[in-house]
Amino acid sequence: MADAAEDPTLFTAHALPSDPRLWPTVTNAYLGTRVYHDTLHVSGVYNGTLGDTHRAVLPSPLNVRLEAPAGTGQQLTETFVLDTNTGTFLHTLEDPSFRAAQRIFAHRTLPHVLAFSVSLARLAAGSRPVTVHLQAAFSPESPDMDLRVGPDFRGARYLYGHTLAPELPGGPQQEVHMLWTPVPPSLTLGEGEEDRTWEFLTVVGGSQAEAQTHLTEALQLQARGALHSAHAQAWARLWAGCGLDVAGPLVLRQALRGALYYLLSALPQPGTSGYVCHGLSPGGLSNGSREECYWGHVFWDQDLWMFPSVLMFHPEAARALLEYRIRTLPGALDNARDLGYQGAKFAWESAGSGREVCPEDIYGTQEIHVNGAVVLAFQLYYHSTQDLQLFREAGGWDVVSAVAEFWCSRVEWNPGEEKYHLRGVMPPDEYHSGVDNSVYTNVLVQNSLRFAAALARDLGQPVPPQWLEVADNIKVPFDAEQNFHPEFDGYEPGECTWRPFPPESLPAPRWSAAPVRPLPPGEEVKQADVVLLGYPIPFSLSPRVRRRNLEVYEAVTSPRGPAMTWSMFAVGWMELKDPRRAWDLLQRSFANISEPFKVWTENADGSGAVNFLTGMGGFLQAVLFGFTGLRITPAGVTFDPTCPRGVASVRASGLSYQGNQLDVSFCEDWVTLETRARAGPWAPPLEAELWPSQARLPLPPGKQRPQTHPVGRGSDPQRLPLPAGRTVSFPRSAGRIQRSLPQEADAASSAPRTSFPRRWTPAPEPAGRPLGTPGPSAP
Repeated sequence: MADAAEDPTLFTAHALPSDPRLWPTVTNAYLGTRVYHDTLHVSGVYNGTLGDTHRAVLPSPLNVRLEAPAGTGQQLTETFVLDTNTGTFLHTLEDPSFRAAQRIFAHRTLPHVLAFSVSLARLAAGSRPVTVHLQAAFSPESPDMDLRVGPDFRGARYLYGHTLAPELPGGPQQEVHMLWTPVPPSLTLGEGEEDRTWEFLTVVGGSQAEAQTHLTEALQLQARGALHSAHAQAWARLWAGCGLDVAGPLVLRQALRGALYYLLSALPQPGTSGYVCHGLSPGGLSNGSREECYWGHVFWDQDLWMFPSVLMFHPEAARALLEYRIRTLPGALDNARDLGYQGAKFAWESAGSGREVCPEDIYGTQEIHVNGAVVLAFQLYYHSTQDLQLFREAGGWDVVSAVAEFWCSRVEWNPGEEKYHLRGVMPPDEYHSGVDNSVYTNVLVQNSLRFAAALARDLGQPVPPQWLEVADNIKVPFDAEQNFHPEFDGYEPGECTWRPFPPESLPAPRWSAAPVRPLPPGEEVKQADVVLLGYPIPFSLSPRVRRRNLEVYEAVTSPRGPAMTWSMFAVGWMELKDPRRAWDLLQRSFANISEPFKVWTENADGSGAVNFLTGMGGFLQAVLFGFTGLRITPAGVTFDPTCPRGVASVRASGLSYQGNQLDVSFCEDWVTLETRARAGPWAPPLEAELWPSQARLPLPPGKQRPQTHPVGRGSDPQRLPLPAGRTVSFPRSAGRIQRSLPQEADAASSAPRTSFPRRWTPAPEPAGRPLGTPGPSAP
């Protein structure tokens, strides 16, 4: 890769940022904190009732700072490194005579464990003792828990208690039990010792027995000298299994590595058994105390902005995210019933129960587009994995059908237009509330209902006629004269200049730099909204309309909106094969990345949520789906790669599709595909169909040597086997990765099958397709 002299995996500094919010996070799937922070959070543990629900604060024994010995003076060098290879934060103090290093990490294979170690080593001859000080400020208190000190266990201190207020009135209060190694005020490398390491553990569980069990596991690793090495090896395996990199600017490579690292940190290690997901919040598990980073709630951010990349790299974790929505379906059913509708209305802000916990009613009532994002995640998962068990037995069908019922009860028939209307909603553009027929929301209604109908047929369920009646007849605002999609009924495009308003008729959301307020038509919008049509929302658009939507809304989108917006503009321009404009817009995202540890902020001025996983998710999608042109469709995964300006090549490794693990790379002239592994004999063989030639390059396991295929525009269909672990290369082309069919089955490929191996089968489609529609590109 380019810029090889600079390692994009290590983020190094000689001083920490002045704003502690921008210090790196230490997180796994169960525990989260920031380095040198006095608070840690436990996944799924909230305090407060309904609108006051927030992540419960647990005091952090990990809040220990290494200090240099007295008398080291100006010769001391201090370094801070976030090593994404090993998931470790390293603080080093060094002078000519000694080196002191503190490692802090959230254990990858023991998710109930946080740890830090201190190592001392001599660098010069001598035997005098070397002492370093440990600055600790631990107090066994919490504003959210009734905590008590219990008896020590195996040398560890013990603190236990429960939250003060349940999420739902009369509900249970959550228990927390913590064991930790006591930290002395100083550590000394004794006379005659050349080096020594001390390790300190923090273990959290939902019961005393659980905490003790996990402490015992950690102590066993510690006794073998493998506490950190087991963690680092797990990270090495994870990175060996997935990655996203470019031959291009170092700033882009670092941004991609940092975003993927922080997102993977929030997920379990592949193969972890018994993992229960409590959702991904915009600020991650390291944030979310009261009055901070969305209070740890789960929004559409999880389903629309984070989920697509999680699905491609870690389908087990993607399923766990869907299982969170399944578990919270009872709360969603109650939300709909409270609003007077049928079916399920997923909370705009969700915690443990699925009931609406947004402190301001207007958002929970009007931002119903969250329902469409939830179903879209199930839809992508279904096409990508064909995991019928989730839908038939584990509750996936219940979610999809309940959302369909909600939409049908929420729309109103307008006899004048002979269309169904959706009134009084707030679109993603939160600068406008109470609007009618948000085009983004209505297209999601259409998508949800059509997927629900298709899924019903696949599962042998009856399809209520109203589902397709509403899908086919809901209003999708379009201005034929100006050739664009108005954001909602009455919206007119126009030039605007951003100007702050004080809060007026609407409460300011806790996460926005600017308050929500009623605006006259043509004024600015907060964030990506209409431009989400086409990607990530499946919706057919002609190139002219796609271009017009991008141009209209780029002119009126607030420069102070959230971080994920410009990534979606970039995806749109990549679709239109304008890589220069795509790159210019994507670069705006760099303003949200704080140096030196690549911590994202929600807004470019540093305000809003920090460790903003939503922005990272959008940025990853800009490359993983924008540069590559990857789209998950019923018929397969389409691709249409383009290198933006300054990027010579792109490589996405470890992508998952129906049990196959794939590597996809491309440059200006060539595309290379590799089937690196199959999850089992049930995983179907794959092939690549190239467009517009419709040449087919099968990718089944075998023993043939890898080949390069000069597939031309007029080539006949051909079959060139690719064994697992080998590669196939061909001149850069659009196409589709799909299940391989026998030659004799080609004629019948338009008929869907009802057996497990295939739910939808690709049929040839005409050239010149609208953007967002799976099929061959125009010649």
